[in-house]
Amino acid sequence: MNSINLLNQKIKVLENLLISLVVQQGETFSECAELFVDTLRNGNTIYWCGNGGSAAESSHLAVELIGRFKDNRRPLPSISLNSDASAITCIANDFGYSQIFSRQLEGLAKSGDLLITLSTSGQSENIIEVLNKARDLRIESIALLGKGGGSAASIATKTIIIDSSETARIQELHLLIGHTLCEYAEAQIFSER
Repeated sequence: MNSINLLNQKIKVLENLLISLVVQQGETFSECAELFVDTLRNGNTIYWCGNGGSAAESSHLAVELIGRFKDNRRPLPSISLNSDASAITCIANDFGYSQIFSRQLEGLAKSGDLLITLSTSGQSENIIEVLNKARDLRIESIALLGKGGGSAASIATKTIIIDSSETARIQELHLLIGHTLCEYAEAQIFSER
């Protein structure tokens, strides 16, 4: 197999996953998009978190709002709970790794904020803990998941589950979904001016 054949194979896989997402979870995606926009429109903050590659995507997506996605416009409140190494290492050392996101959310979040978790398995203890903390704080949450959703699927306010067990494909679609949410919010909020 050459590289172009491999790329064409990935295109077909992603296309099928996207079609499945729209057909099976289109209404949920629309609800998530409106929740995302309403959170920002009301001046509230979107918090992101994940582990490994999902941590990198969480940081990436947070800065699409606080920086810019397409247009030069005012920053939108968005924080990656993965970005403060001092907080993460302090919390992990003093309270345990499972608390690295939930402790930050408890200290930072307020009513009307939104938590978005990215997890390919939905089984990471720190993701379960932060979703439970969001529920305790009455903070809405969106979980972007894969591999059937895992335990996180039953805790989050809204879930979008990529119908794949392949980590790379799940992460690629999580990033696409995150970019789509950011682009939609930017268009909705700044077309109102």
